[in-house]
Amino acid sequence: MAKLRRKISIDEIMSKKYKDIEFQGDWQNLLGTPEMSGSWIIWGQSFNGKTSFCMQLSKELCKYGKVLYNSLEEGARKSMRNAIERNHMYEVKRRFHIIQEPIEDLKERLRKARSADIVIIDSLQYSDLTKAEYKKLKEEFSKKLFIFVSHAEGKQPKGRFADFVRYDSDIKIHIEGYKAFCMSRLSKAGSNSEYVIYHEGAIQYWGTL
Repeated sequence: MAKLRRKISIDEIMSKKYKDIEFQGDWQNLLGTPEMSGSWIIWGQSFNGKTSFCMQLSKELCKYGKVLYNSLEEGARKSMRNAIERNHMYEVKRRFHIIQEPIEDLKERLRKARSADIVIIDSLQYSDLTKAEYKKLKEEFSKKLFIFVSHAEGKQPKGRFADFVRYDSDIKIHIEGYKAFCMSRLSKAGSNSEYVIYHEGAIQYWGTL
C-alpha cells in the first residue's frame, strides 16, 4: 500500500511565508503579486509580439532575481539578437542569460549553487517534455519559477500538453496584436487585464488602445 502524504493543517497554510514578486505599475496591473515559484504560460501566434513581451517581462523580472532564458527554438539567431537590442536587454546583462540546451542539461545547471531563480522555456513544443516530466521538473525545483512559452492554435495553446500546462499554471498570458492579456489566480477577483507590448503595432491591429 502506498504511503499517504501528511495532512496539512489550516494553521500551517495560514502561517506559511511566501516569496512574492512585488510588481509595480503596469506590471502590477497585469500580473498582481505572484509567487516566485510555480509555473506560468505565455502563448500566441507568430508576429504578434510574443518574443518582445518575453524580453520585456524578463527585463522586469531581473529586478527580483536571476533570469535564465532557454531559447530552444531561436538560440543565438539574428532574430533573437534583434529582440535583445530592441528591448535594451544589455541593461540587465548581469542578471539575464540565454542558453539553448535540452531539459536534462538545464536540470543539471539548475542543481548548481546560485543558479537562476526564474527559468523561461521557449518553447513548450520544442522542449520534448511529457506531462510526467513537467511535474517532476516543478517538484524538484519547487522554489523556482518556470515560465513556458507556447505556440498557439487559434486563441489557445497548441496541443493537449500545452493545454494541460495552461490549466496548471498560476498565470496565463495570451499574446495577440501586440497586447498581452492575462488571467491570474492571484489577481483581484481573477479579473482579466492587459498590457501593451508595442503601441504602434497595437493601434494598427486593434484600431485603438
